[in-house]
Amino acid sequence: MARSQPALSTARLQLLPPEAAWARAVRDYQLHNREHLAPWDPTHGDMYFTELFWGMRLRERIEDFKLGRGAMFLVMHDKQPGQVIGTVSLSNIVRGVFQACHLGYNIDHAYQGQGMMSEAVEAVVQFAFRELGLHRVQANYQPENQRSARLLAKLGFTIEGEAKDYLFLNGAWRDHVLTSRRNPDFDATPLRA
Repeated sequence: MARSQPALSTARLQLLPPEAAWARAVRDYQLHNREHLAPWDPTHGDMYFTELFWGMRLRERIEDFKLGRGAMFLVMHDKQPGQVIGTVSLSNIVRGVFQACHLGYNIDHAYQGQGMMSEAVEAVVQFAFRELGLHRVQANYQPENQRSARLLAKLGFTIEGEAKDYLFLNGAWRDHVLTSRRNPDFDATPLRA
């Protein structure tokens, strides 16, 4: 039987695993932040902003964890339980000789600049290193996204290069700065066996 994804907590936040029951809360978060997230996201159709869509998406994320492909966390402030204020995700988990994943994150515009995104991202990076046993977490951002640049630098991610026309977002191909953080305690013994 596959294990369930655990919840994480920080000084001010609860990071909950996806459940279909959270579909309305995630839909509300997406609607509330539609303009705020638009520059960094693909162009979404109307279906994206429905409870039905998010019910299906959250079920997919549950399966991703069970199959070892990813982990999504819904970020909630301790003072406002039940209200999603952000998400942090690990995706494209690759094992074998790579032992790495991609990191994605976003936060409600009303909570920017309060250190909550760094608190949530650090908790998920530690989960990737300690619980999932990954060697590397990769995070990429558009050069114009200085908030992400500062966040990742603060959390110890190092710039490794730039990818031209990396992702098709907000109606066009966008360049991205490539960063990563490596697990200093990674045990490579099983890889040598």
